[in-house]
Amino acid sequence: MFKPRFALCVDGGFIQKVLTKRLGHFPSAADVLAECNRIIAHDAVSGCDLLRIYYYDAPPAQTSLTNPLDGSDLVLQNTDRCRDAMKLHADLASAPNVAMRMGDVVVGGWKVSENTVGKLARGPREIGPNDLKPNIRQKGVDIRIGLDIARLSLRDTVRSLVVVTADSDFVPAFKFARREGIRVYLDTLGVRPRPELIEHSDLRLTAIPTPEEVKREKQRRRRQRAKLAKSEEPRTSAVESEEPV
Repeated sequence: MFKPRFALCVDGGFIQKVLTKRLGHFPSAADVLAECNRIIAHDAVSGCDLLRIYYYDAPPAQTSLTNPLDGSDLVLQNTDRCRDAMKLHADLASAPNVAMRMGDVVVGGWKVSENTVGKLARGPREIGPNDLKPNIRQKGVDIRIGLDIARLSLRDTVRSLVVVTADSDFVPAFKFARREGIRVYLDTLGVRPRPELIEHSDLRLTAIPTPEEVKREKQRRRRQRAKLAKSEEPRTSAVESEEPV
C-alpha cells in the first residue's frame, strides 16, 4: 500500500531573511536543507512520502547603479550578496528532490534604508549616501507558490502541503487547498504571522510567539543595536587640561 505524499513549499526570500538574522550570515544550501529536513522529520508528515521540495525565489539583481548623492557606482553582480545568492541557488538546484521555481527581479533605483528611517524618526538629520540602498523587488514569486498549491491540490498529487512562510498573501491559496481536502501545515520558523494565516492552516509546525514575546524580542534587539552604536562612537581622551594656578 502506498503512503500518502506531501510537498514542501519554501518561500525563499522569507527563509533567507529569517536564517540570516538567526545565523548572522547569509544562509548556505546546507542551512536551508537542514530546516527542510527538520520539517520532513516532523510527526505530522513522518508517515508520508516526500514528493518534492519546491523552492521559490528570484535571481539576484545584476546591474550597476549610481548613487545620486555622491555619484559612486555600485555593481550589484560584484557584491557578496549576489555571489552568495547565486551559490545558494546552484547548490539547491543540484540537491535531491528540490525543484527551483524562479521569478524575476526588478531594480527601481534607490530608497532610504529601513535602519535610516528608524534613526531619522528619533532625530532628523541630512540624508547621506550611506543611507540609501538599491530598491530591488521580486516579481512573479508569490504567484508561483499560489499556482503550485492549486495545481497540487486539484490533481490530488499530494494529501498534505507544508508551506514555509509568514506571508498572509497566501491565505486564498490555503483556503482553496483546504476546500479540496488537502491538509495545509504552516511553518513560520518561529516568526509570528498575521492571524488569518494561522486561521486558514491546519497545523503550525513551529511555535507561534505571543505578542508579548514579540515585544520583548523587539526591545532586546533595540537594546542590542543601541549598545553596538555606543561601542562604535569615537572615544574621547580621558585626560583633561589643568587650568593654570
